[in-house]
Amino acid sequence: MRTSRFTIAVYLAPAILVMAAACLYPVLKAFELSGYKWDMGTAASSAKCVGFDNFIAAFSNPQVWSSLSTTLLFAAVCVSAEMVLGIALALALERQVRGMAVFRTIFILPMMIAPIAVGLAWRYMFDAQFGLINALLGVVGIAPKTWLADPTLAFVAIVIADIWQWTPFVFIMMLAALAGVDRSVLEASRIDGARMWHEIFLVKLPMVMHVIAITLVMRLIDAFRVLEVVYVLTFGGPGNSTEILALHVYKTAFIGQQIGVAAAVSILLLVVVAVLSWAALRLSNPMKDSA
Repeated sequence: MRTSRFTIAVYLAPAILVMAAACLYPVLKAFELSGYKWDMGTAASSAKCVGFDNFIAAFSNPQVWSSLSTTLLFAAVCVSAEMVLGIALALALERQVRGMAVFRTIFILPMMIAPIAVGLAWRYMFDAQFGLINALLGVVGIAPKTWLADPTLAFVAIVIADIWQWTPFVFIMMLAALAGVDRSVLEASRIDGARMWHEIFLVKLPMVMHVIAITLVMRLIDAFRVLEVVYVLTFGGPGNSTEILALHVYKTAFIGQQIGVAAAVSILLLVVVAVLSWAALRLSNPMKDSA
């Protein structure tokens, strides 16, 4: 017996309404704010409609495009490293071996820590005088580095912090996906003479490709929304070398007091994330019918 469309609509309506209120309203509000000139701390009635002036001001600002390029590079490096490390760890720890549960628990701890705490912890570890990183470098005879004062090293620092915190997310997703792989297929591949690398790249990974794609999209979105760790670790410095787009929006809104311009830049961020997510899903086609 087929379920009627009305019954499906009744069950879906509450979820759709909640999602619309929680997700759609803020987006529409951002579009509304982008058309007004309004200084934070003043009455909403003092806002003036300026049309597309905020978009023109945002897109003509070189720092916006510099922040966007930094964000793209940050997302590309972090997500690529996290996907490779997360998949490799999941493949290494999927077998039931004594003590493996302890290792799995240790690996997922970083993602359970608040981003502010992560930023503070890594800021202390990257400290030029008293940081753990320089102390370890000294043990192997490498001179101390001014991690957070050098543009290149500061970027490396925020990348390391993000990889450390979010590789466990990829690990968990892939571990769950690998647990659902049909063991009879694996046994058949072994009977056919498949080696370990053949089994991984020709059997396991293709069978969990839909999970890989979804995980990739989720990490891309999160990488573009990173704020707290970069805020605490470098605050976009030195100069603007580590200023990602989300941090630029924050500075524009709460330091520059330009709410409308910040809303316009946030819409640019939304468009970039939407395009990248669509492209990733399109290329992987996770919803493709296996038939």
